[in-house]
Amino acid sequence: MSDEVTETAGTKVVVQIYVAIVALAGVMGFVLGTIRPADLQPALFGVIDLPPTPFGVALYGMVTVGVGLGALLGLVVYVSRRTDDASARRNPE
Repeated sequence: MSDEVTETAGTKVVVQIYVAIVALAGVMGFVLGTIRPADLQPALFGVIDLPPTPFGVALYGMVTVGVGLGALLGLVVYVSRRTDDASARRNPE
C-alpha cells in the first residue's frame, strides 16, 4: 500500500472556489433574468445600463460578484503577505 498524500496548493483551491462562485452568480442571474421581474433594470456599477434579458442579468451578477469578491481576496492576499513578511523580520531563523 502507498502512504502518499497528494497536496493541493491553497491558491489553486481558492481560485477554483472563486470561479465556482462567479459562475453560480451568472447562473442565478440567468434564472432571474428568465423570470423577468417587472422593475428589473440592471446597471453595472450604476453607470452602464444592461438589458433586462437573461444574459444581461447574468453578466451583471458575474461582474459584480467577481469584482467584489476579487477585491476582498486581493486584500486578504495583501494582508497575509505583509503579516508573513513582518513576522519573518521579527523572528529571523
